[in-house]
Amino acid sequence: MRELWVESQGARLFAVEDGSGPVIVMLHGGMGNHQAALPLIAPLATRYRIIAPDLRGSGKSWCGAPLTFDQLADDVELLLDHIGVDRAVVGGVSGGSGVALRFALRRPTRTLGLVVAKPVYAGEARGYTEQQRATFAMMDAVASRALEEGVQVLRPLYANLPAGMRERALAMMEGFDAASVVATSHFIASGSQPFIAAADLASLECATLLVRGDDPMHPSEVSDLYATGIPDCTVVPASTPVLAPIIGAFVDRCLRPAA
Repeated sequence: MRELWVESQGARLFAVEDGSGPVIVMLHGGMGNHQAALPLIAPLATRYRIIAPDLRGSGKSWCGAPLTFDQLADDVELLLDHIGVDRAVVGGVSGGSGVALRFALRRPTRTLGLVVAKPVYAGEARGYTEQQRATFAMMDAVASRALEEGVQVLRPLYANLPAGMRERALAMMEGFDAASVVATSHFIASGSQPFIAAADLASLECATLLVRGDDPMHPSEVSDLYATGIPDCTVVPASTPVLAPIIGAFVDRCLRPAA
């Protein structure tokens, strides 16, 4: 994998890339880094140029300042400018799907296609569910101690993950910056949303691939909102074990000339 570094609004942002050809950008979720998104696109590097950034305030993209969806979406655009690409398929998993969605809404001419995998956000009109709100508040209370106690305070948040996934998450955590952790957890707990209401979803102009969510942090009702609200939306069941081939077929479709 090749490393990319991009200067953006006072932060030095990190990404990894591989392959060549049309570009796919995949964004990780909250309290993660590029390693959480990379498996979705890494097998596609034989045909495409795949890019997995660390979002501002995550991984190696250290930033302790307050975060917004507009700023995170602007970072994606700056990344495309940096590599000299006009359009890309942009996607995200979990919280990263909100950044990808915000990018598609703000920059439709630069969005070749949109991938939303296990979406979190139902829009300002609905906001978080009670369980989302309570869980994210708990995470923020723990993460806020990182400035005084170090990033090791996050260890209990990963305790219930399956063994292999837990070890990868703990290894990922070792590279976190405490101020960035606090900024990210505050942003998640704030309830900020990447769109206002279903009418915004109806305005999406690009083809969209939706991988449904089916757990309390990725509620099925959020996926229902997207599936019914986005005009050109292909829906993939949450139980689908391997997503890279499906994403590859979707990108192929996005690249075909319109009839």
